[in-house]
Amino acid sequence: MGGHATGGHSIGFAKTFRTDRWWVGPVLTFLGLAGFVVYSTWAAFQGDHYFYGSYLSPFYSPLLFINPNVPGAAPLAHAWFGVYPGWWPAFIPQSPAFLILAFPGSFRFTCYYYRKAYYRSFAGTPPGCAVGPFPRKNYKGETFLLLFQNLHRYALYFALLFILILYYDAFQSFFRDGKFGVGVGSLVLLLNATFLACYTFGCHSWRHLVGGRLDCFSCDGVSKMRHGIWKRVTFLNERHMLFAWVSLFWVGFSDFYVRMVSMGIWKDFSTW
Repeated sequence: MGGHATGGHSIGFAKTFRTDRWWVGPVLTFLGLAGFVVYSTWAAFQGDHYFYGSYLSPFYSPLLFINPNVPGAAPLAHAWFGVYPGWWPAFIPQSPAFLILAFPGSFRFTCYYYRKAYYRSFAGTPPGCAVGPFPRKNYKGETFLLLFQNLHRYALYFALLFILILYYDAFQSFFRDGKFGVGVGSLVLLLNATFLACYTFGCHSWRHLVGGRLDCFSCDGVSKMRHGIWKRVTFLNERHMLFAWVSLFWVGFSDFYVRMVSMGIWKDFSTW
């Protein structure tokens, strides 16, 4: 078996007997996730141009504290707790995004699909099916990072709360100075909440929550109702990867759109 491990796998990082272009997926995943992390980090550090008219960037929602003096800031009435308090550490930028991004970020980071994605594309453990993994000295089992990943079922509850908040923001985006209207930004924010809802409600933890721990789907009215919900959730669950990417791209684009119209670079076509 020289040069071959048990089971016929070739030995060594990225070694494989596969003849297809297996590396395309991990490379695209690396570029997509790395690009989003770079952009979202940059946008979070800005702390400005996150509001226009009645549009609020999803990276900055909900607004807990704000600095109303920066360009593109939301009106003070939109902040849950007003301006930044005097005890706010000077070394932390006064960006509302810093106070909330950890919650949706933890949901994504612990997601079952994203685990596969970053294990393959960033850690190379392994980079693909039947492909040699990055060599490691010891396997530590369910410790360290894996313990954190098991918090996914709890991160789900924060994700559900953010869906409600983002739909509320989308609803508010159809009103400006008390007058109903429709703008491109309104549709962008509505689609953003919808894509994120499709991703969240396709979550494996949510699917277990609505349909798990049942021995019979037709024994009583409650079981039948849960079975109906479970089937609809299964439709989203089967497309979890698709909505993971669509929602990831769109939430970044939503921030970019609000930023561009707030800076006056793009014109927001609307009925107002």
